[in-house]
Amino acid sequence: MEQQRDRKFNKFSRFKKEDTGFKEKVLDLRRVTRVVAGGKRMRFRVTIILGDEKGRVGVGIGKGADVAMSVAKAKNNAMKNIISLQLKGRTIPHQVYAKFSAAEVVIKPAIVGHGLKAGGAVRAVLLLAGIKDATAKCLGRTPNKLTNAMATMEALKQLKEKRNKITIK
Repeated sequence: MEQQRDRKFNKFSRFKKEDTGFKEKVLDLRRVTRVVAGGKRMRFRVTIILGDEKGRVGVGIGKGADVAMSVAKAKNNAMKNIISLQLKGRTIPHQVYAKFSAAEVVIKPAIVGHGLKAGGAVRAVLLLAGIKDATAKCLGRTPNKLTNAMATMEALKQLKEKRNKITIK
């Protein structure tokens, strides 16, 4: 009873860290400058991937005056953009292709034990989504991790379970 009261009336309870079960990975951290009268203003842009490795994944971007503030904003943005996937065991149900800005991504399913053959931002998104067997390729001509991650998210949004058509005679 005493522990419940302490938990209920703790003045710092709103600052307790909640365990949501999501893992995070900082994909990109950039220092962005803006030229204004009197000099340059520096800010930070962070790209974060959140995933529970069970079919839910999200990508978020945050900008702020310091790194900690931008990481918090990016995490909050990623929580808002989480999508749920229908996985087929350890892989995806079918091949998908998506384009976002200059980035193009193709993701193909693979047999069990094949492993995840992907690189860079695509690999990070697929790992945190829980996809362990797949082949992916960035076809676009951009090295930008943010656009590659967003193209991967667009591809994962296209995943659908294949439905068996029932014919009635």
